[in-house]
Amino acid sequence: MGAPGASGTAGSGTGRADAAKSGDGCGDPTCTGSGAAEADELGGPRPLWRSAAARWAGAAGVLWTAGLAAGFLEADAVSTALYAGAIAAGGWTFVPGTLRALVRGRLGVGTLMTVAMAGAVLLGEIGEAAMLAFLFSLAEALEDHAVARTRHGLRALLELVPARATVLRGGREVTVAPDELAPGDALLVRPGERVATDGVVISGRSTLDASAITGESVPVEAAAGTEVFAGTVNGGGALEVRVTARVADNSLARVVHIVEQAQERKGAGQRLAARIARPLVPAILVVAAAIAAAGSVFGDPAVWIERALVVLVAASPCAFAISVPVTVVAAIGAAGRAGVLIKGGAALEAFGAVRTVALDKTGTLTRNQPAVIAVEPAAGRTREDVLSAAAALEARSEHPLAAAILAEYPDPVPAVDVEAIPGNGLVGRLYGPDRNLDGPEERRDGAHGSVLRLGRPGYIDPGPLTEAVGRLQDRGATTVLVEADGQVIGAIAIRDELRPEAVDAVAELHGHGVRTAMLTGDNGGTARNLARAAGIGDVHAELRPEDKAALVTTLRDGGPVAMVGDGINDAPALATADVGIAMGAMGTDAAIETADIALMGDDLRTLPQALSHARRARRIMLQSLALSGGILVTLIPLSATGVLGLAPVILIHEVAEVLVIANGLRAGRRRSHGGLVTAERNGRR
Repeated sequence: MGAPGASGTAGSGTGRADAAKSGDGCGDPTCTGSGAAEADELGGPRPLWRSAAARWAGAAGVLWTAGLAAGFLEADAVSTALYAGAIAAGGWTFVPGTLRALVRGRLGVGTLMTVAMAGAVLLGEIGEAAMLAFLFSLAEALEDHAVARTRHGLRALLELVPARATVLRGGREVTVAPDELAPGDALLVRPGERVATDGVVISGRSTLDASAITGESVPVEAAAGTEVFAGTVNGGGALEVRVTARVADNSLARVVHIVEQAQERKGAGQRLAARIARPLVPAILVVAAAIAAAGSVFGDPAVWIERALVVLVAASPCAFAISVPVTVVAAIGAAGRAGVLIKGGAALEAFGAVRTVALDKTGTLTRNQPAVIAVEPAAGRTREDVLSAAAALEARSEHPLAAAILAEYPDPVPAVDVEAIPGNGLVGRLYGPDRNLDGPEERRDGAHGSVLRLGRPGYIDPGPLTEAVGRLQDRGATTVLVEADGQVIGAIAIRDELRPEAVDAVAELHGHGVRTAMLTGDNGGTARNLARAAGIGDVHAELRPEDKAALVTTLRDGGPVAMVGDGINDAPALATADVGIAMGAMGTDAAIETADIALMGDDLRTLPQALSHARRARRIMLQSLALSGGILVTLIPLSATGVLGLAPVILIHEVAEVLVIANGLRAGRRRSHGGLVTAERNGRR
């Protein structure tokens, strides 16, 4: 899997993340249980059921349920034992981390959960303590699993580095491991091979498929002086490349590093409940301690200590903690049925707050299927003359533009003696039936033994078509010229076209008050033309992956940013954005795994519909948090003054939980107007 150097870069970031996740629980960025981010022997994420944290949470749930049943049957001793087992199983996933965090002076929701659980036990409400242990451990297990899956997606980036590389040393070709390459080495890249690390072409001409790195939709020309990047695929000509970066420092390694940094940053502040609860935890502990201390001085210590423990139970954030998870589960379930995969509550919360949507061009706004958009015949020639000659050369060719031309003219008479001129085009000969060659007896260009050439302007002089070629290039199209017997017969313009629904999708986003921007590695002319057609005014072109990530950071000045992309080159921007969104049907594994949300269908109109859904879910979350928070604010003083004892406090908590759950389930309802019903239909097409 990739080179050791690159792998080491990825590993170091993961190590930092693991080290950071050793503190308190539930929404604390430093939280983990005993089973965080586990991986199997092959480096991939374990299934959820194989996670130690999930198994402990499952055991806590089974024991708690069994304890409820035993209590209903009045088997009190059995019920107590089962509840104790649930507390031990669930607590194992977060109590050790809470204690480690306390040693370092950190308080979090897990601290309050631990103290509340202990207080409930001291007051004899062991069932309440068991329920807290189960719910909290389950939330921890699900979060750990999501983290492990996201890190696994980085492997796709490193696999772009070939297993071996060929260098020229002392006039000989030597095969080495990519991590042995050093700046200044002469790297030989044969046709069809991937470039092992960044460099500059010394000699040779070819085309390079750089879509994985820059997002360029059409292969780019490479000649002496051209900068090349690790992971790009060489076309038909051999290249000699002077290495400019070690594998550990090349463009792919930078992509991995940016993704890891962004993932660590995103874990620090995206959980709404945690942000509200964090200052609440030490305040509750201080209030409870003050009640016990002051009451012991001026009254019966036993009474006031008991009241302090009742305050802790009253402040136990059961409804508060469950308000977000219930809403998240309901909203994510509805979105999933509509073809939108949302990876957790943090992604849902952040998406609902988005104010800017940045979109990649190739494969996101466009179909990623270059097609012929125009044919300009020379004087005395027809459109069919131009296409038949071009298709004759492309019929048995690996040329990057062959598919687009053959789609326009699918049944040509193949040319013979076709030769690829690296970095320029094709040359061949087309004979008529009077030459008695094998093949069809019908010819379509009207020429006998014509020498044909196809290539870029510069390789072929456009002559009288110079103005037409400039006009086509201004439209953002890749233009090739076709020549027969030394005379230009026409020009063909090829472009990756806009998705038919892109205009509607962008208009809907604007209707939601969202600003849009295009971020692409493609050339400026193509980007500006397509952005204008889609209704996007903010265009940033010719970007590398790190440039996209930096621009996302800049766009964040206008509020939270969502980035939509489909390729490996989009991975840093997807990770850097507040919300990364992958086009699932077209996207690479790296984009889908790095993203927070994946649109599993290929209809871009799902994006604004999903945004509307997320905003509604976020409003429901805030309502539930306000309700549960209001109950806490009411219960704490009533408990502290002795107005409410333990029994009514627990009863109110249970009623609050029912109300919060009922409210949260509303997020799972799909509305007929502006919701996800249309998205569901689109996902099935």
